[in-house]
Parts: sequence; C-alpha cells; structure tokens
Amino acid sequence: MPAPTPRALSSRSRALAACGAAVATLLAVAALAPLPFSVAQPGITANVLGEYEGEPVITVSGAGDTGDPDPGADGGPKGKLLATTIAATAPDTDVRLADVVRSWLDTDRAVMPRDAVYPVGDDVDEIEEYTTEQMVESQEMAVTAALRQLDMSRDEVEVDLRLEDVGGPSAGLVFALGVIDEIDDGDLTGGMTIAGTGTIDGRGEVGPVGGVPLKTQAAARDGATVFLVPEAECEAARVGLPDGLRLVPVTTLGNALRSLRALRDDGYVPSC
Repeated sequence: MPAPTPRALSSRSRALAACGAAVATLLAVAALAPLPFSVAQPGITANVLGEYEGEPVITVSGAGDTGDPDPGADGGPKGKLLATTIAATAPDTDVRLADVVRSWLDTDRAVMPRDAVYPVGDDVDEIEEYTTEQMVESQEMAVTAALRQLDMSRDEVEVDLRLEDVGGPSAGLVFALGVIDEIDDGDLTGGMTIAGTGTIDGRGEVGPVGGVPLKTQAAARDGATVFLVPEAECEAARVGLPDGLRLVPVTTLGNALRSLRALRDDGYVPSC
C-alpha cells in the first residue's frame, strides 16, 4: 500500500483538528449548561421523643395521660429516636457538570434526578405546599398505625405531632414508633440512639424512601448506632455505610417494634 501523500496528511489533520474543536465546544457547552439534577447531602435529624425548637415533638393526652417524657423505664437516660432527612439544592438552583463531577467524588453528596426530589416542578411555593401536605398525611397515617397497633381508638387518646421541618412522608415509621413509645412502652430505645426512615400506611406497612445512604450518614453523625431501614432498601443502605451503624430491616410497624424490644432486651435482631 502506498504511503499517504502530504496533501492527504494535511486533509486528515485538518479534519481531526475540526473534530477536536467541535468536541471541545460541545464539552464547554455541556459544562456551562444547567442539568436536570439536584445535589443532595445529609440533612438534619430530629429526636421525636424529645423537643424540637423548644416544643415537644409528640404530645399525648387522654387514656390516663400515659405518655412518658421522663427517663427510661429502668431509671437510666431515655434514648433517642431520630427522624432523618436529606438536604438538596433548591429547585431553582442550576446544577452544572462540575457540580455533578464533584458530587460523584464526594461520599457526603449524591446526585439525584431533580424530578425525584421535586416531583411537582420548580415553583418553590408549590413544592413547599406539596411537601407539607405529604408530611401532614404521613403524620396522620403514623398515628392511625400506632393506635391500631395498640388496639386503641382516637376516642381514647389525642396525639399531637409537631415537626414542621421534616417535610414529605419519609418520617412516618419513626413517628409511629414515637407515638407508641409515648403511649405504651416508655422505653423502646433502651437508652440507645436509634434512627430510621420509611413511609407508613394506616395498616402499619412500611414503604421505601429516597436518599437512604445520605440518611445513614446523618444518623451516624448525630450519634445513632442503629438504623431502621425499609427491607427493600437494604442494599442501597449499605452504600457508604458509616462504621458502627447497624442496619435493621423492617417491613411493618409490628416487626420494627419486635426488633427494638429485642435490641433492648439483648434478643435476636435481624440485620440487612
């Protein structure tokens, strides 16, 4: 085969240079263009057995005022039951390629589709209204599930939940456990700091949520040693799991209660 002529080499070089310039231009545009993602990180936690911003999270009245805000049943310190959250970039904040790359390299951050974080669009007021509605419904379901578990009715007891900064439905499981602790058990945690996440319905069925790996980091940061996770999300929860944090899978309010009581009493507790 004959060697390429100088003219052929020149044409090929020009073509390669043109392709390289086009690729560079595309990369520059991609780097500057906003992307349909949100960047999330571990958010706040809130102890549903205590106070938040100076107010009790759970207040129980009726049925002999059986709530127990005092130290644990064995006289030791009362433990904590932490609702966990993630903090995401605002819906009107542009996320660019550099932000995505940095987040992929940072174990304390995650890139999530914006629609998964903000399913109702970009309007801040609309999103706040939506997440508040979800939170209120979740709290209603938590109370219903807790009273059902205790074979009680709303005629016997009144439960008031105050935790406005935890929007959405993902604190349902923890709320339900907190209500049961306040009404009936008084020492579900056994003095430990336990965190968790999961939706709940009125029958006590626990459902999956988003951002579990970030929530485990928030839990460990704030002193939790046990994390209750919807069983379907065990695999996700193992990603970047902090040292010393034990994952306990749950599918219903009932088995979450059994696991907590077994932890307290040194019994068998399933793990992810």
